[in-house]
Amino acid sequence: MASQGAKKAAKKAVAKKEFRWPLQRNIFFRPGRKKYVKKEIRETGCVFCKSAESEPSFENLCIYKTEHSQIVLNKFPYNNGHVLVLPIRHCGDLVKLSDVEYNDLHLTLKVAVKAVQKVYEPTGMNLGLNHGSSAGAGIPDHLHYHVVPRWSGDVNFFPLIAETKLVIETLEDSYKSFADYFAKENI
Repeated sequence: MASQGAKKAAKKAVAKKEFRWPLQRNIFFRPGRKKYVKKEIRETGCVFCKSAESEPSFENLCIYKTEHSQIVLNKFPYNNGHVLVLPIRHCGDLVKLSDVEYNDLHLTLKVAVKAVQKVYEPTGMNLGLNHGSSAGAGIPDHLHYHVVPRWSGDVNFFPLIAETKLVIETLEDSYKSFADYFAKENI
């Protein structure tokens, strides 16, 4: 029979062995993003309206435009190929869009989904509209749909909540990929 001391030592060893962090992960520190998250960086005017005032370009991140809608790259993407689809007119309420604007917006959403599918070949997508600031809209006064490509094993929804995500492609590379696609498709 084992002595009490040996039993205690065995229990301690088991307890030590069982203690470990739930997941091991690499941590990517981006202290510069803190100013954005804390909303210390303030744009004057609406960035989407500024984009709507000129032709598609990397400077305004617009990759496609119709008479009533546009597709822009998300400046702070959750994944490669994350785009926003929005009306040209400054409007924060879906029901205040005219029928023409509403229909054009949703046809443009379909164009965006097709472009993301062709350019990035994701296995899934998150499509969403945060309607109002209490629903999570970062720019609540100008409607915008998010189209976020997803792949099996690309983590989970946590980066959307935690405000941090490692994206392996630059905005310049994303813009070029979409520009090449739209030039080839001649849409």
